[in-house]
This record gives sequence, structure tokens and C-alpha cells, in this order.
Amino acid sequence: MSSAANPHAKTRPLANLSGTILLAGAGKMGGAMLEGWLRLGFSPANVAVIEPQPSPEVAALSGRGLRLNPPRDAVGEVAAVVLAVKPQTAPEAMPALAPFVGDATVVVSIMAGRTLRFLADALPQAALVRAMPNTPAAIGRGITVMVANSRISPEQRALVDALLSAVGTVEWISDETLMDAVTALSGSGPAYVFLLAEAMAHAGAAAGLPPALAATLARATVAGSGELLQRSPLDPATLRQNVTSPGGTTAAALDVLMGKDGLERLMTAAIAAATKRSRDLAG
Repeated sequence: MSSAANPHAKTRPLANLSGTILLAGAGKMGGAMLEGWLRLGFSPANVAVIEPQPSPEVAALSGRGLRLNPPRDAVGEVAAVVLAVKPQTAPEAMPALAPFVGDATVVVSIMAGRTLRFLADALPQAALVRAMPNTPAAIGRGITVMVANSRISPEQRALVDALLSAVGTVEWISDETLMDAVTALSGSGPAYVFLLAEAMAHAGAAAGLPPALAATLARATVAGSGELLQRSPLDPATLRQNVTSPGGTTAAALDVLMGKDGLERLMTAAIAAATKRSRDLAG
């Protein structure tokens, strides 16, 4: 069930938070979450960041109270640890983060492919959440799917919901095996949309348009259509049908895209490949 129905419920756990949020990794996704928390009015003084190569923006927040690469005794009680490091560095990162995890700390991992079991091997007594956000989180339009272990309390779940809702919509699932398909669809999905815009631009140029104009038209069309899809109560199939006149230009194009070897078959194969790769990475 989405948490987007009650936006006020998202911010309350952050507004009343008494402990520290420790962000491990402030790259693109970690940095996007940090920006989202600050947009909600969360004080930098309630955040500690572990990042060997902080951006100038993150470093500047030190002047507003954010603790950058602090020792354990400078952090105090940690309400949540958000793991935003690269999955391949996780085996080295986890032992260094373990001292920050107390009895009441919830650990949220956004590392692709790293399972709850992997996290529990390093932090056997912790409340754990595995999450898969996507890159539109950078503009507050992401979607994150999460699954928790049995140790998480209702209060910790509400806190995690608030932290991830800061960068978009949140969905919770109970079956962790679905996370590979989630990764393939929404986690990797922005790349598919960007490829669509890229391919449309190239096709427009091949049809005779100046390349710069073709790129502008493709970008605006994909962005505008996505916004229409977001705002409209209609499903994608109905929206498609609404712009398709029988025997018209759109119908001619869709005859190709919806043919035997068309877009749906390609997308099904692509997401199946990404799902398999996610499983392989998880071991």
C-alpha cells in the first residue's frame, strides 16, 4: 500500500525525531535523500554523514550543524542508519558501521542486490529494511519499494516511511523475492525511458529533422507524456488509445511497435534479463 495518501503522516516522524540519522554514502542517491530530508525542514544538526569524498554541497552543510565523518562518540543515539554505499563495498563498510547500530536503531539499505540475510549476517540483532529507490528521487519524484525483517517496530517503520517518502512515493511489500523484479522495473526503469527519448531523437533525425530539434522534440514529448500519465486518472492503454486515430500516423507507428517482435516483447525480455542479473548479484 502506498504511503502517498497522507502526506502529513510522512513528515511527523521526522519532525518529532530525537535521535540522529546516519547516512553512509552521500553520492547521487544518498545525496538526493539528504536533500529531500532538508526540504521537509529536517535540521542538518540531526544528520551525520559518512562519506570519504563529500560533494561541496554536503561539506557546506557542516556549517549548519551536519556532522561529517564523525567519530562514534560524537553521534549520540542513532535512530536510523541509511546505507547508500555501493553494493560491492558493503563487505568492508558493514563492520565500520556496526558500532553506530544500537538496540533502537533501524538500518535501511538501498544497496542493489544486497539481501536482508546479507544485512543480518553483519547486524544480527538489528531491525532491517531493504529498499530500492530510483533516480527520479533526485527531484522528489522517485518511487521506493521496501521490505522489512521481523524485528522492525511500528515506530521504526513509520520513521523509514518518512525518510524515503521525502524523495517520492513509497510502497511496502512482504515478499523479499519480489525485489529482483522491482529492481528490474523501477530501479533500472529510468534508463529505459531515457533510451526511449534517445531512440526517438535518432529516429527523428533519420526522418530528416535537424538533430538538435529532434532531440528537443523527443525530450519534451517523453517528459510531457510522463507528466500526463502521472496526473491523469486514466490507465496507459486508454491514454494511448486516445491519441490513436484509426488509419492515422500514430496507428501506423504502433503497428510496428506493437507487432510480434515489438516493444512489449523487447521490454519483457529486458526486464527478465535485469531480474536475472539482480538475482545473480545477490548470490
